[in-house]
Amino acid sequence: MNDIRHKAPAELIPDLSAGDRARLDELYERLSAATAHCVGYPCSGVFDYSELDRFMRLPINNVGDPFGKGIYRVNTQDFEREVLSFFADIFSAPKDAYWGYVTNGGTEGNMYGLYLARELLKDGMVYFSEDTHYSIGKTLGVLGMRSIMIKSQPNGEIDYEDLEETIRIHRDMPPIIVANLGTTMTGAVDRVDRIRDIFDRLALKRYHIHVDAALAGMIMPFVTDPDPFTFADGVHSIAVSGHKMIGSPIPCGIVLALKRQVDRIARSVEYIGTLDTTLSGSRNGITPLILWDAMRRNGREGFRRIVVGCLQTADYAIDKFKEAGIEAWRNNNSNTVVFPRPKGPLPEKWQIAVFEDIAHIITMPHVTRDMVDGVVADIAELSQ
Repeated sequence: MNDIRHKAPAELIPDLSAGDRARLDELYERLSAATAHCVGYPCSGVFDYSELDRFMRLPINNVGDPFGKGIYRVNTQDFEREVLSFFADIFSAPKDAYWGYVTNGGTEGNMYGLYLARELLKDGMVYFSEDTHYSIGKTLGVLGMRSIMIKSQPNGEIDYEDLEETIRIHRDMPPIIVANLGTTMTGAVDRVDRIRDIFDRLALKRYHIHVDAALAGMIMPFVTDPDPFTFADGVHSIAVSGHKMIGSPIPCGIVLALKRQVDRIARSVEYIGTLDTTLSGSRNGITPLILWDAMRRNGREGFRRIVVGCLQTADYAIDKFKEAGIEAWRNNNSNTVVFPRPKGPLPEKWQIAVFEDIAHIITMPHVTRDMVDGVVADIAELSQ
């Protein structure tokens, strides 16, 4: 039998110099040390995708629609569809009536959701809270969409009274809502049910709800009392990051939307032999394998155990902060632990995120109780 595996001719691949190899060794040590002290940003450090190393030798490109069959066959779109099916299931998307793709991260997923809304509601107005991720403002500028920022409540959740009154003033423009499933600094949730109640009271029939679920999209499906956020709750599109709770060496994510809406903006491209439905042309073919690997290894129950562990560590962190005389709290179903911004410079080694008068740590899967103890001790010393 012929061996059809791809083998690049060794003479076509030059060697790195000894100095370059040494630089890579130093970089690996530096990044490994930084990962072991990362508590302020939502990126998991618990994963091993070495089984996928061999695919780095292939020119994989998921160009075009993941549900189509294009000309370029060096792709992983069959695995991409399995990943999308997993998310469609946990987000209660209508069977055989959803669409999506693996993105480069949450920002691209949010951009797609807003792009879709813009194409469907040309006369729409976008509403988002002041605690919404900075990528939304940037995306609205790129897309040239009209928008109004809504006040937030003290916990970071959108102010529903301000939202309703503002929509009432502009009720001639169909509302496009960016609802947060876990805000950046406090992990707050903008409740889809309360937003839909506003639409009912104002008798609005044309609207679009996009959910930015970058972090909590892989938390909410696995808790006992989830806030409403799924397609069954009235969502039209949702974006999730893959490098956060799941964990990935390459930033990635997924976006899901209703197929009937996406079909209205799709166009055929002869060059690739399939539909052009995604934002990018060439797309990463490795990240669908990474997400697929994580799905197959963990399954629903595995992710549930991971989420429970993260929330337990968050509660442990709150208790330790309070023992040290530092007030700390978290929103329901959130692993983001918020505490007052310390006076003076924060300990650089912990990479703690701050905004105005608050700071936070995020108890991702790699954050241990020993790490929490170290953080609290250093913060307590600063607070004295």
